[in-house]
Amino acid sequence: MSKRAARPAAPGSGDLLGQEDSPALKPLAERMRPRTLDDMVGQHRLLRPGAALRTAIEGGHLHSMILWGPPGCGKTTLALLLARYADAEFRAMSAVLDGLPQVRQVLAEAEQRFAVGIRTVLFVDEVHRFNKAQQDAFLPHIERGTIIFIGATTENPSFELNSALLSRCRVHVLEAVSADDIAHALRLALDDGERGLGGRGLQIDDAALTEIAGAADGDVRRGLTLLEIAAELAGEGGRIEMATLQQVLADRTRRFDKGGEQFYDQISALHKSVRSSNPDAALYWFARMLDGGADPVYLARRLTRMAVEDIGLADPRALQMAVDAWDTYERLGSPEGDLALAQVVLYLASTAKSNAAYVAFKAARRDVVEYGTQDVPLHIRNAPTKLMKDLGYGRGYQYDHDAEGGIVLEQTGFPDVMGERIYYRPVERGMEIKLKDKLDRLRAAREQARRPSRDASEPDA
Repeated sequence: MSKRAARPAAPGSGDLLGQEDSPALKPLAERMRPRTLDDMVGQHRLLRPGAALRTAIEGGHLHSMILWGPPGCGKTTLALLLARYADAEFRAMSAVLDGLPQVRQVLAEAEQRFAVGIRTVLFVDEVHRFNKAQQDAFLPHIERGTIIFIGATTENPSFELNSALLSRCRVHVLEAVSADDIAHALRLALDDGERGLGGRGLQIDDAALTEIAGAADGDVRRGLTLLEIAAELAGEGGRIEMATLQQVLADRTRRFDKGGEQFYDQISALHKSVRSSNPDAALYWFARMLDGGADPVYLARRLTRMAVEDIGLADPRALQMAVDAWDTYERLGSPEGDLALAQVVLYLASTAKSNAAYVAFKAARRDVVEYGTQDVPLHIRNAPTKLMKDLGYGRGYQYDHDAEGGIVLEQTGFPDVMGERIYYRPVERGMEIKLKDKLDRLRAAREQARRPSRDASEPDA
């Protein structure tokens, strides 16, 4: 494949790629930022030789895009490389720090460059934090080609970006970088004498390097930062021992966003693991969410919902256990109360499942909407006064406890226009096996009792 040579640095890129000014003052992660596509670690699907995005980049044929991925996966670096390979001016903005006045200024400057034949790559970090008006400001400039827009986000673009911006950009999904790829990046930093730690004579064995790569949790920048801290503790010519790493990694945390995509993905995984009767997977996701800082009270509420929605009457004990565990957590707090919630996770995932009550309730609500405000049949109306009795309230009502078997089979409980309805269909699991057997027999008997008797004079078929 013919490869377009990358020029030294994109104008306006600061020194993110060049690193000429005071490199010693920059963090290791910044000094080791890739300068070419071949230097990138991870993102093999998007950047392998022959991949559509890589071919476009190397040919300088850029399109506006949204880069969606977790922290430290290379979104900013990829945007810098896009500008560099396309010989375009690079401008960066942060949706956290910049507002509409800064957006307008950057766009005006881009128009001036466009008028003299210079393209501008406008990189907007955390683009999901811009409101609709700020996002709309980019639209005409993207359409005219004044800018090549690159937005970076850790959140699902479908939820966070308006449809007009999404329709003008291609979304590229970046993945968390694997531990093996991070270990490769760490080794490059240790060997690089110009930008990395190669001149310090540091020693580290593969096990320690693997430990750092795993602690990085998919974030290359975090991995390089941890390596830099460990190198400072080891000193010039020192050896990075596991004891040193224990100090560096003592307070490490995993990637987790309490209000973002990862949060909802993980609670979805927990709920679906319970539903599919996989207690081990359910316990794993529960532990992951606790480890990431999820509110245990929120988890208790979701577990109670699972008991209602997915276990239901197949095991009525599940709901009480969920409520009891919630109450236990409220009394004990963490970490003691966490175990009560963990026990409920295991029980909910292990016991019989039924959503029959959930389905029945939704069906009943649909009929309420469809049939509107129907009158209560006279025979089952309350008749506390003489006037009501004179008007027919309660007339014809048969007291079930006086009937044979304790049920008046001919008596309906629905408005006349609806006829009899069946919403609740118990499954043949758990306690609902007995409920199903009883209701099947009762419904058949009711249907038989309400069936009009055939005219005796009518000949047999």
